[in-house]
Amino acid sequence: MNSSIIGKSVEDIVNFLFERFRGGFDAFSAALSAAVELLENALAAVPYPVMLVAFVALALWRRGVFFAVFVGLALGAIHFMGLWSQTVSTLALVMAATLLSLAVGVPLGIWGARSERVGVALRSMLDFMQTMPAFVYLIPAVILFGLGRVPAVIATIVFAMPPVVRLTTLGIRQVPHELLEAGRAFGSTELQMLWKIQLPNALPSIMAGVNQTIMMALSMVVVASMIGAGGLGEYVLGGIQRLDIGIGFEGGLGVVLLAIVLDRLTESFGVRKPRKAAPAAKAKA
Repeated sequence: MNSSIIGKSVEDIVNFLFERFRGGFDAFSAALSAAVELLENALAAVPYPVMLVAFVALALWRRGVFFAVFVGLALGAIHFMGLWSQTVSTLALVMAATLLSLAVGVPLGIWGARSERVGVALRSMLDFMQTMPAFVYLIPAVILFGLGRVPAVIATIVFAMPPVVRLTTLGIRQVPHELLEAGRAFGSTELQMLWKIQLPNALPSIMAGVNQTIMMALSMVVVASMIGAGGLGEYVLGGIQRLDIGIGFEGGLGVVLLAIVLDRLTESFGVRKPRKAAPAAKAKA
């Protein structure tokens, strides 16, 4: 089966990048691999009981007793199935992909909100990124960066970044004009308005984007395991290759439990809790 002129053109571009900038790609791959490995080693160095207490305490603070109990049971089930090391590896991969997605996506979202032309161009690019099958990203990633965690992180970033870009743009555009006019009236610069008015008011929307980015990164776990990402995805992939229902189900359950924990925790940071009324106000009432 031969590709058409479009496919051949894309192939030529990837080959050109590989041949001309191979040294740069190798250097970037080594740096990113070292960063992900450092993050994974740091998480693996934390004993399971300490990690369990930390997650339960965070859940108790953000969501309450019921969710804290669920987190304790979920992490306990993962540990009981013997998947803790794989879960830590997956968590490191998701954290690295999410942080890089935010580092690129939030500035792009701000840029798109402040420029209509950039916003239109970004929407077209994001539509392409979200509708292109995830497996397609793996091909150029493997060619440019080889096998392992690095191409998995790169492919995950491309797949998971669109929500945070879209929701950052949406959140900034939905900031009330009255607040912007008040900021201008007080002589605020564009940078001050961004940091003190637009971003704080857009935070719930941005955090929703962070939440969706994490979920989409987790959905790439099994796909990324095909090129050596490791973690829970590799466990699920092993079950598929051996047609072992038990192994596949345990790996999938580990992904689901981790996804629920991360989803509810990140979602809680985007919800503004109502402020309690002051004692004086209560007395007057």
